[in-house]
Amino acid sequence: MTVKQYLKQAYRLDALIDADLAELSELKQLALSVPSPSLSGMPSGGHKQQAPFVNPVQKIVDLEAHINSEVDRFVDLKTEIRYFLEQMQDNTQRCVLQYRYILFYSWNEIADKMGYTVQWVHQIHRDALISFDRVMKTTN
Repeated sequence: MTVKQYLKQAYRLDALIDADLAELSELKQLALSVPSPSLSGMPSGGHKQQAPFVNPVQKIVDLEAHINSEVDRFVDLKTEIRYFLEQMQDNTQRCVLQYRYILFYSWNEIADKMGYTVQWVHQIHRDALISFDRVMKTTN
């Protein structure tokens, strides 16, 4: 895995968590909705039917546990990335990486925050990835 791929993991996890939260919201809406009655007039078999909200409720519980697990991984990964960032000597490089991979700022936002052109931010980023890679190799 390259340094860039390693750093992008946090962004991907954040996106997955957002998607899971959207799915959770939909499941909660489904669990609260009232099912339409069966109008067939035919009696249902002798088996006992499960309440229609039970299945979504179990899915909600399972998805919430999955989200909690992903959030734990996300927090652990960001903590690990911050640890490596703190080992870097160049504060400008460190700042670019933190804005990009911890706060998920766009290149334009980083340039505006730092008072640089986007092109200069890209150059700092290239150098910062090299520095970050060195830090990871010497720290592990």
